[in-house]
Amino acid sequence: MDSNVKRRFRATINGKNYTLLGKATPAHMQAVTELLNEQFDQIKKSMPNSTEEQQAILIAFNAVSNQLKLEAQLNRKSSTRIKK
Repeated sequence: MDSNVKRRFRATINGKNYTLLGKATPAHMQAVTELLNEQFDQIKKSMPNSTEEQQAILIAFNAVSNQLKLEAQLNRKSSTRIKK
C-alpha cells in the first residue's frame, strides 16, 4: 500500500461515530481508536462528574505531554551520538 495515499477510516470514539482521513494504516488507526476509548474509560472512572469536553482536553494534554517527553528523549539520544 502506498504510504502517501489518504484513506478513510470509520471509528467509534467515546460512543460517537467518526470518519477519519489519513495516511496511517487501518491497523494503526484501530490501535489509536482503542487507546482513545481506554483513556476515556479511565478518565470517566476516576472523574465521573467530568464533561466530555474536560475528558477530551485531559486526553489531548496527556498526548502532547507524552509527545514532548519523547522528543526530548530523541534529542538527548541524538546529541549523545553526535558527541561520541
